[in-house]
Amino acid sequence: MPIRPEDVLDALRTVQDPDLHRDLVTLGMIEDLAVEDGRVRFTLVLTTAACPLKEQIEAEARAAVARVARGATVEIVTTSRVRKPRDPSADRRALPGVAHVIAVGSGKGGVGKSTVAANLAVALAATGARVGLLDGDIYGPNLPRMLGVQRQPSTRDQRIVPVEAYGLKFMSMGLLVEQGEAVVWRGPMLHGAIKSFLHDVDWGELDYLLVDLPPGTGDVQLSLIQQTFVAGAVIVTTPSTVAIEDGVKAVAMFQKLQVPVLGVIENMSYFVCPNCDARHDIFDSGRAEARALAMGLPFLGAVPLHPDVRAGGDQGLPVVAARPHGEYAEALRRIAGHLARRVSIQTHGVG
Repeated sequence: MPIRPEDVLDALRTVQDPDLHRDLVTLGMIEDLAVEDGRVRFTLVLTTAACPLKEQIEAEARAAVARVARGATVEIVTTSRVRKPRDPSADRRALPGVAHVIAVGSGKGGVGKSTVAANLAVALAATGARVGLLDGDIYGPNLPRMLGVQRQPSTRDQRIVPVEAYGLKFMSMGLLVEQGEAVVWRGPMLHGAIKSFLHDVDWGELDYLLVDLPPGTGDVQLSLIQQTFVAGAVIVTTPSTVAIEDGVKAVAMFQKLQVPVLGVIENMSYFVCPNCDARHDIFDSGRAEARALAMGLPFLGAVPLHPDVRAGGDQGLPVVAARPHGEYAEALRRIAGHLARRVSIQTHGVG
């Protein structure tokens, strides 16, 4: 009996996306279905290139088709398409070509937020996602150093062309001023800089634009949210009481401004001795996770304290790229996957 395309689609309707809780056909994740000569071919369109469940979804789809197309060869081409927010207000303030703007914030300085933001962006880009990174810390732009970028951006058609590094597009005030020069500006000038970095930079087509914010709850945070639709925020903290308490204030700010908090990251969570592999919880790890869950927020993961992270930042070599098989890189890749999942869940109105 010949295999019918409708039978294949019915089979694929039995396979659900584990996060979105709807079947692949209803979600529009099956394209280019062809059935001919004992072969079934189709394209599986995931909601993000960073999907950590890719292999599971592929395997379940293949098994479902095999049940109705016994003996046939099943060929799956897997790709991704990041969908834009469903919120109608997003259209009015969205950046052309940018699917999701994600703020990376903290209530307190010194928690390693910029290091996490840089490595998180590199980890997302390594999956094949189209990623931009905007250094929103106008007074203390450290990301050029962390990414090893010193050249000034060029211009095209009266727009700034972001610098490219480690597979992502990057812009920072640190690329526009001389090294060591202080930026001494009042609030209105900060607002103008953020507006320019958002609207006068040719970001092109991006799945995610991560914005590394300065610590606290001040002008830059307000300007970002006023200037564009922010899909969500990620809060970085250490396990220390002071950092967590200030992180809670950052959460309150985003919630007051109606920006969803996508999750919390515990940085410097623990230290693993390179000589004996013993784990040391220097700051009493796990406290950020407990606080996040108590507040009803997703916990995206814990990141260890490691000398390679500091060295990578000083040398302009993000550790996710320099040591991709290290514990820190693996932790950031997991967090990148969790973050991408949270964005997809929110976009599809689940949870």
